[in-house]
Amino acid sequence: MKRKIKDFPESERPRERLLKQGVSSLSDSELLAVILRTGTYRENVIELARELLRKFNLKTLSRANISKLQKMFGIGEAKACQIAACFELGRRLFSFKEEKKQRIDKPKDVFRLLSSKLNGLKQEQLIGIYLNSRRKIIKEEVIFSGSLNENIINSREIFSIAINEGAAALILVHNHPSGDPKPSSEDIKITKEIKEAGKLLDIQLLDHIIIGEKNYFSMKEKGFFD
Repeated sequence: MKRKIKDFPESERPRERLLKQGVSSLSDSELLAVILRTGTYRENVIELARELLRKFNLKTLSRANISKLQKMFGIGEAKACQIAACFELGRRLFSFKEEKKQRIDKPKDVFRLLSSKLNGLKQEQLIGIYLNSRRKIIKEEVIFSGSLNENIINSREIFSIAINEGAAALILVHNHPSGDPKPSSEDIKITKEIKEAGKLLDIQLLDHIIIGEKNYFSMKEKGFFD
């Protein structure tokens, strides 16, 4: 009679062992059993995993195609796909290279980054560029779309993103659909309020840049941050 996984003591069940002792404590067949999840009416999942590893070693299993895997009893389309996906993720991890974070040194860097995205929009869009201590971009996020208004723009929302991302500083960017990047009195007022809120949280607002049709206005460059 087939011994079911639930009949095993918890200390011998692969998933429970993984949770208590860590993934490195499992054997190859136990790891495979976690991926397969269930066995067949003839054998439990651990026996099925061992049978697979008798037929294939890890290297040949990693290269076996779906149809070849399905020729083995107990390996249907779903399990074959699970095995193939697992090994493909491993291959992709091996060749993975983290993208270099772009550094922002001057307002023109921001203009080059976002002008094509913001030009031609019919309404204003406020974007936060969140930076680490080396002024490299951690995250770029649209915070608001519509007419900028101090009653709508919430500094708490702006800085909650910064806190969640572990940002040391941020740059605010928005567009003027009219094409003229000159700031309104409302733009200036909002910027000052957000800058002061950042001081309380020790997250520096480096600049607020307004993008027009072919040019930009940097509040930092124009002395609004002095």
